[in-house]
Amino acid sequence: MAMRTLIKGGRIVNEGTCFEGSIVIDGEQIAEILKSGQHPETPVDQTIDASGCYVLPGIIDTHVHFREPGMTEKADIESESRAAAAGGVTSYFEMPNTAPQTTTIEALDDKFQRAAKTSHVNYTFFFGATNDNVSLFDKLDVHRIPGIKLFMGSSTGNMLVDRDEALNRIFASARLPIMAHCEDTAIINRNMEEAKKAWGDDPQVSLHALIRSEEACLASTTKAVDLAKKHKARLHVAHVSTAEELELFPPVSLCSNNVAAQKTAANITAEATVGHLFFTMMDHERLGARIKVNPAIKSPVDQFMLRQALNDGRITTIATDHAPHLLSQKEGGCAKAASGMPMVQFSLPTMLELVDQNVLTIERLVQLMAHNPALLFEVRQRGFIRKGYQADLAIVRPKSPWTVTPEVIESKCGWSPMEGHTFQWRVEQTICNGHIIYNKGVVDRQYIGQPLTFR
Repeated sequence: MAMRTLIKGGRIVNEGTCFEGSIVIDGEQIAEILKSGQHPETPVDQTIDASGCYVLPGIIDTHVHFREPGMTEKADIESESRAAAAGGVTSYFEMPNTAPQTTTIEALDDKFQRAAKTSHVNYTFFFGATNDNVSLFDKLDVHRIPGIKLFMGSSTGNMLVDRDEALNRIFASARLPIMAHCEDTAIINRNMEEAKKAWGDDPQVSLHALIRSEEACLASTTKAVDLAKKHKARLHVAHVSTAEELELFPPVSLCSNNVAAQKTAANITAEATVGHLFFTMMDHERLGARIKVNPAIKSPVDQFMLRQALNDGRITTIATDHAPHLLSQKEGGCAKAASGMPMVQFSLPTMLELVDQNVLTIERLVQLMAHNPALLFEVRQRGFIRKGYQADLAIVRPKSPWTVTPEVIESKCGWSPMEGHTFQWRVEQTICNGHIIYNKGVVDRQYIGQPLTFR
């Protein structure tokens, strides 16, 4: 018989409400959701006391780079899924710029096989678009993967697609959502050339936002939105970083169970990352290249507007763009230091800190980090605390200060831009498919998550 677990006495945050109650898990699934004072229908085998805690749906991070295969000196599926578990993240969508790139069916299958052996939480993988692989789109299993990743700006992995003919074919042919990295490479190259003339071969990292500029982001995002409208494609723009880009996105409210209605309402949507919401370009003075990412972290005004957009529907999902590098690879300035930072372990505590700052409510956090990822990409039976859904949950405790030290970092790279930061919220337990994968500092390294499936 399946084990029955009672999560007792926490404040359950789900579908716009927050109430004191309990959850019964039967095997892998949620069996009962009880209000305060109600009791399970049948006996349970174990009880988790969640008094004083909040119980959230497990976070679905739709944008991570776990570096396997090909770059496992800095990260791999095992280590980064362990970091995810420690951060309350129960599912992830991994990106295709590995080595080899995930641009063939064989490379995609290889990633699923690797994850089936080593991923501690639930997993899926984007298929990467190139200038000449559109013919493979019809061969993709739409129930297995979330979408097509398109690099409309050069970034780690050299997967740039910039030919108009290829871009039109991709937007016309994709049956799945297109997640696009939008930066105009010609503008960036021009800015870099000018910066090198003024500042030398490796301009200081504080200039990164001027080189990978607002103009570069807006030009590319505008082009992507125009292509999506022209071909009636579903477009999700990754890591929006500027106030100007936000004007391209209509407010979206994902609250319907009707899949057809969701597709119509959410044809063009935007993602914000934790890094762009928490840091500004001014933080380069303190953290240097540790927060160098593509697109660059921008001004305090851009950060303010991104935070505003969390609440008005222009931002639909929050993800991390978790992208580990060795610290030795982060040395240098705009030209030499690698772009990307590891954040999957600390995304939920960071966003809960923004809840404490009244940037958004905890109910809205859950909408953006669990509900909307599930609705937008049509993930089956996850992202909500609902009877019959998989029991993917994060139990978090407020007013429980702790400081990030190297000893608590699970990512293989061994560092974090959050080192030295004291959080007030703590992830106490993470439950994946009814299994306690993370428990007060300890990850169960024997447990393996499940492949995500899609409608």
